[in-house]
Amino acid sequence: MSDPRQVVAAKRDGYSLSADEVEAFVEGYTRGEVNDALAAAFLMACLLRGMDGAETLALTRAMIASGDTVRFEGLERATVDKHSTGGVADGVTLVFAPLAASLGMAVAKLSGRGLGHTGGTLDKLESIPGLRTDLEPDEMRRQVADVGCAVAAQSERLVPADGKLYALRDATATVPSVPLIAASVMSKKLAVETDLILLDVKAGAGAFMKTAADAEALAEACLGLAHGWGREARVAVTDMEQPLGDAVGNALDVVEAVDVLRGEHRGRLRELAVAFTARGAVATSGADLATATADAQRAIDDGTALERFRSMVEAQGGDPRVVDDPTGVLPSAPVVLPIEADRAGIVASMATERIGLASGALGAGRVRKGDPIDPAVGIVVRCKIGDQLEVGQPVGEVHGRDADGVRRAAREVLDSLELRDEPVTPPPLIHAWLD
Repeated sequence: MSDPRQVVAAKRDGYSLSADEVEAFVEGYTRGEVNDALAAAFLMACLLRGMDGAETLALTRAMIASGDTVRFEGLERATVDKHSTGGVADGVTLVFAPLAASLGMAVAKLSGRGLGHTGGTLDKLESIPGLRTDLEPDEMRRQVADVGCAVAAQSERLVPADGKLYALRDATATVPSVPLIAASVMSKKLAVETDLILLDVKAGAGAFMKTAADAEALAEACLGLAHGWGREARVAVTDMEQPLGDAVGNALDVVEAVDVLRGEHRGRLRELAVAFTARGAVATSGADLATATADAQRAIDDGTALERFRSMVEAQGGDPRVVDDPTGVLPSAPVVLPIEADRAGIVASMATERIGLASGALGAGRVRKGDPIDPAVGIVVRCKIGDQLEVGQPVGEVHGRDADGVRRAAREVLDSLELRDEPVTPPPLIHAWLD
């Protein structure tokens, strides 16, 4: 690349870039030969002018080539990775990983930490005393072979170009671009060489993509990248107009996941975990969808998936008693305030992002990468869209460190609920499957 300014100028003027131009630009930025100002101009040009499929694939390839890849040779099981674009009370991975492993899949999951209003799987798991997520590649391979599932932190050596570009996107208001988002998501998935990628693209008030149409556009872009890389993938567009589960926190999410794995908690969290597990079984073994769904339900109800979760926790150094007495093992907040409905009506909508931010304000989330979090605090919201509420009816509780903080969070939850007199049809859990 003789002059990276020519690449920026071409994209600024609406021309399509060649794969060599995109790859050379990313390589130059990763090595420090292209400065932040020029890279920011490139990102803004991509945001405003768009990127075609070939450009997006080239960007994804360049980000993968910037670092290591992870391989899982020699496993007798089909390897599966699952990813969510982020939401509120989204604890699917905590249930999916042991559930899919109990059905014969090998789940190799590299996860991230929460940021803003969304929770992070690593933060949730690390609320279990002793549990490690900083697994080396060899450790992860052994655990996947022995236990069937492992959930670990992404190495800094994996797609470092994405980390550098994402930080610049965040600083320059260039995050909301479907091609840039798709390349960022899929570079991390494709750098881990599993047999199947399962992707959950959230849509709604608590998601980054606010409409199902925008989420489907992102899902199609991600699927196109998987196919362009020669990888098999299944992508679901799922609802985030309301918290997926009840728990919005970290230790609280683990408690809920254990209750689901015990077969004691039914609802949207269990339903979505079962749906992803069944789709994974169909894709990796050729099972019939109805049979795979029934097998997944049975693995929860007979305790098989719960015992696999115990094995995963123990293998990663965590206290396995969390499956027997989660509230006794996990950290708990000193102040718990019940949330009671202050008006009557049918729940018509929920300001889901506002609930996530309220939990973060208690200490359950972070504003910037690297900020500390409090694993014990958070919010539980048990009402869902379509539920009838009466004045004084319990709808959840706030777990916090001080009375003022929990009162503010409870007020935020109540103010996030829109109530109506007429019946309301809840949104579908799954808008679409793409493959």
